[in-house]
Amino acid sequence: MNDLADRLRQLHKAPPILVLPNVWDAVSARIVEAEGYPALATTSAGMANSLGYADGGAVPPSEMLQAIARITGAVKVPVSADVEHGYATTPDALADMVLRVIAAGAVGVNLEDIVPGATDLEPLLIQCDKIATVAKAAAKSGVRAVVNARTDVFLKGIGVPESRLGVAIERGNAFLAAGADCVFVPGVRDKATIASLVAGIRGPVNILGVKGSPTVPELEALGVARLSVGSGPHRATAALMRAIARELKGAGTYGFADTAIPYDEVNNLMR
Repeated sequence: MNDLADRLRQLHKAPPILVLPNVWDAVSARIVEAEGYPALATTSAGMANSLGYADGGAVPPSEMLQAIARITGAVKVPVSADVEHGYATTPDALADMVLRVIAAGAVGVNLEDIVPGATDLEPLLIQCDKIATVAKAAAKSGVRAVVNARTDVFLKGIGVPESRLGVAIERGNAFLAAGADCVFVPGVRDKATIASLVAGIRGPVNILGVKGSPTVPELEALGVARLSVGSGPHRATAALMRAIARELKGAGTYGFADTAIPYDEVNNLMR
């Protein structure tokens, strides 16, 4: 598995930008892999919802691990797993969880710097201790998993607006020094701020692509190393399901069948 981890790490050496349409189950993973993507990343929100839970740390870790294993077992490309805050509060417990994620077949992890219910980010020294402990444990296991360290200073709107860029850069560089491989800063859409993040953070930067974000080519030109789209594809699929339900209840027609992937094609993806 370490070769998969090395391959995923190499893909962060931009350009080109690593584009990750986030997946939430085995069939979404196979579809993305079949389209030629060299790696996959999961969406914690999509996985939580598909397992019957709201996003935000509500999924029992055992269920999340089983879902990760089903995804990694269905594909051959490297998989990075979004495990939110790691379902743990101490560095050792977090490292244990990451080792279980690796055992489930993932070779990368997303780790957030805010715990469910908190109104502020984890203290920087504590978060760095968590990252360092995870990185050391992963290396000792023989699979040096790619750590995508996320800071939610922009996404959660923490602190006064003019302070957020500096906080994100400070935390990002501290995370990299602690052993992270990439810094994920969701909640940023304007080019100037993204360019400042890329210039200030001394390592690969991951941006969340949402409506209003720069295009993939524009992000690559700005120097962004990794683009993920979070729960967007999952929610777009949910919107399609809702439209199908409304069509059947309303017009009573089957317009959704016009764009459905043929049965045999989907079935063959899963063989």
